[in-house]
Amino acid sequence: MPGVYSERLLHNDAQASYPMYILLRFIANGLAPLTLLGAILAYFIPETFTWIAPGFQWLFAATMFALGVVLHPEELRATLARPKAIAQGVAAQYVIMPSLGFAAATFSGLSPALALGFIIVACAPGAMASNVIVYLAGGAVAYSIALTTVATALSPLVTPALVKWLGSAYVDIPFWPMMQTILLTTIVPLLLGLAARRWLRQRPSALQFAEQLAPAVASLAIVLICSYAVAANNARLASIGATLLAVVVIVNALGYLLGWLAARLYGLDSHHQLTLAIEVGMQNAGLGVVLALKHFEPESALPGALFAVWCILTSAGAAAYLRRGTGREVVVGA
Repeated sequence: MPGVYSERLLHNDAQASYPMYILLRFIANGLAPLTLLGAILAYFIPETFTWIAPGFQWLFAATMFALGVVLHPEELRATLARPKAIAQGVAAQYVIMPSLGFAAATFSGLSPALALGFIIVACAPGAMASNVIVYLAGGAVAYSIALTTVATALSPLVTPALVKWLGSAYVDIPFWPMMQTILLTTIVPLLLGLAARRWLRQRPSALQFAEQLAPAVASLAIVLICSYAVAANNARLASIGATLLAVVVIVNALGYLLGWLAARLYGLDSHHQLTLAIEVGMQNAGLGVVLALKHFEPESALPGALFAVWCILTSAGAAAYLRRGTGREVVVGA
């Protein structure tokens, strides 16, 4: 999902009146409605997105490259000084959601492919879009960034290991190919994005434009990935949509609740409790969709596609409620 943005009040953005920046801001801040619109269009007119098939996994690589471009390493330093809180948060992410995914796979009565899909998305790291949601909701942004970064860095090893451990009852899990896919679509593009940012820092105007462009590219890529997953499963979705959606709603809600309870157990303050609840409840479903489509049958991508749409809608809606009256909006800039 699109990730770490620098934030400021919209009325301070001198470029807000430029048509191109207005469009980029609309795409970056409109992830929730655009994802929903794409899913609806993919369901009723699947051929709109089926052309994405040959290169869908590189769309996710584009989101990670964009994250690297807008990632400010200095924003992490204060939070990295609290390694215990970060370790607790990452542990909560990789324990709570995989457990919920396994429970959903075991007790929902869904087909093996769909059951595996829940395990895959539950074992993915936290969503990159969570950083934006945490900011809008008034949470601890630096903590969110640290959790997302560390969980993503660990994902090439942890995610395939968890999927193989929890999902082996449903299908043979290709551990090493999955690890290779995560490295090529997450870590390598992220490092390239960081390198690009370092190069762009010598060109302030180019960096400013890149910081506007990157979130829009990332949002658009996630919308296309989720829409393709829906389009590729159009017939299956029509017959099992209600049950599948119900399980998605329950797993997402329990993720938020258990993340909040874990933060209370850790003794974190209210801002960090809110942050960990969002980080646990929101999964990087885009990565889950990529792994499912790349290594398993298309049906296993359905839980990830629906989870991506639903968690973005619920988290964005909750953030909008919590920020009432503040007028805060995420835009990009130095």
